[in-house]
Amino acid sequence: MDRDAFDRLFDMTGRTVIVTGGTRGIGLALAEGFVLAGANVVVASRKADACEQAAKHLRGLGGQAVGVPTHAGSIEDLDILVDRTVAEFGALDVLVNNAANALAQPLGEMTVDAWAKSNEVNVRGPVFLAQKALPHLKASKHAAVLNMVSVGAFNFAPSLSLYAAGKAAMMSFTRSMAAEFVGDGIRVNAIAPGPVDTDMMRNNPQQAIDHMIGGTLMKRLATPDEMVGAALLLCSDAGSYITGTVIIVDGGGTPR
Repeated sequence: MDRDAFDRLFDMTGRTVIVTGGTRGIGLALAEGFVLAGANVVVASRKADACEQAAKHLRGLGGQAVGVPTHAGSIEDLDILVDRTVAEFGALDVLVNNAANALAQPLGEMTVDAWAKSNEVNVRGPVFLAQKALPHLKASKHAAVLNMVSVGAFNFAPSLSLYAAGKAAMMSFTRSMAAEFVGDGIRVNAIAPGPVDTDMMRNNPQQAIDHMIGGTLMKRLATPDEMVGAALLLCSDAGSYITGTVIIVDGGGTPR
């Protein structure tokens, strides 16, 4: 290792990254990290104004960024997202599947519509977006897919079984994608965050938030920025020998 090699570890200059759910919370923090590491970033979420506001913010950090309104449950929107990305930047190197639907319904009261809405965003969308991106990832010398899952996939999830099951499914897809894509030089990994101080978290009753905090060793919520280090590791050359794994970033809760 010399200085030049060290400086290149987390350098993503010239690479193009898609971040779904990239206009707020963890997604926006990841987008900021990628821009500051030199990448071109495409943020996607359902609301056009939120996309443009996030992209403007990212450009204010000195990077190249665009927003593409995208519903992660719409296959047509996902196709447009990839096509717009390649048209804008000429390539696609990294895909971050971050968009999620935290729909809560207890077992015994679950509806078919809720099942479909949860699955479309949390499982079908990420899998088919990766499939759409695959030809472009194959053409990249630095290709990576990052699936944002959740520690809920490992734990009991009363009322949130739809969400937790979808995240568990994405862990399985992460491993299968890693095995299937390795011959094309594409690395695939996941991050499983614990409780993070986001709008999604704040929609929970305070008692539920306190319970989640109490389950961690560090006795606090994470900030969205605390997901950036693991994401950069898995998506940059610093993680060149890491594929098919899940990094748990949860303040020490899950090992308990």
